[in-house]
Amino acid sequence: MKELQSSLNLFTACLGGESVSASGSAAGDGETVISIHSERHWLRREQELETWVRAPKPRRRAKQTALLGNIQVDAELLGALTLLKRKGLHTEFSCAGVSLLDEPEDHSLYAYMTLAASASADRFVRLAMRRMKHRLLVTFEPARGRYDLSSFYIGHNRSFCRLLERCAEVFRFSEHGEPDSGTVVDG
Repeated sequence: MKELQSSLNLFTACLGGESVSASGSAAGDGETVISIHSERHWLRREQELETWVRAPKPRRRAKQTALLGNIQVDAELLGALTLLKRKGLHTEFSCAGVSLLDEPEDHSLYAYMTLAASASADRFVRLAMRRMKHRLLVTFEPARGRYDLSSFYIGHNRSFCRLLERCAEVFRFSEHGEPDSGTVVDG
């Protein structure tokens, strides 16, 4: 629990001491929004959701899955999940989210991935926040000891998967488990 509180304190400090309870989270669940988004972004997100709810959702194709070990995962996230696993980061749940190409009933509305909290996960989340900026919504759940990374907009679900994979590609460790000088690479 001390490591989890340390993770939350680290992010609160990185954000200038501001941490905001996640809107829509159940009372008492302790979920905290870590990423920063402007009021304009939150309004756009709400409008996008309202539009999506009203829009027709025809079936286009079945959900695309692949095996990661013996677990079925969304094919769009396979690359990111594989890289993170190789780098010692423990993911718990994931979904590539809806798109116009998918069967809308088989997907979460937003693409997401959960990471078990650890020093390595802390560094990865900071890297993803720097690279993905407003496209990424990050929450931290101290009670469950995990980060939830999700696309901020429904329309960004596929790019979320690709950008998360790119973050996983550039996230490197030295032989001592510290990030190397190549941790942040533009590309």
